[in-house]
Amino acid sequence: MIMSNRKFDLRNRYKRHRRVRRKIFGMIERPRLNVFRSSRHIYAQLINDELGETIASASSLKLTDENKIKIASDVGSVLAEKAKQIGIKEVVFDRGGYKYHGRVKALADAARDGGLVF
Repeated sequence: MIMSNRKFDLRNRYKRHRRVRRKIFGMIERPRLNVFRSSRHIYAQLINDELGETIASASSLKLTDENKIKIASDVGSVLAEKAKQIGIKEVVFDRGGYKYHGRVKALADAARDGGLVF
């Protein structure tokens, strides 16, 4: 049986994500910064895993630009600003099984530049 490359990539991403999630855990003083990206948009959340709730979130749904790297960077900056308003300085970065490259890296770098430590 021949499997499409997209299905294979998605299955591997899920495997990587489960493996990473076994190791990291977000708490109220140091929440998990979770990243999800689709072909059009990128989403980021600060999650408290103890209570299972989202503390803050940002997405590219309302941002318009042709450059996806720039949009991801803007999402990271917005999330860092929201975290600063709440009083969060340290986070645990969860790349969601994606490679630390391109849009995921741009979001992480912008969040770091915004004052988050990870």
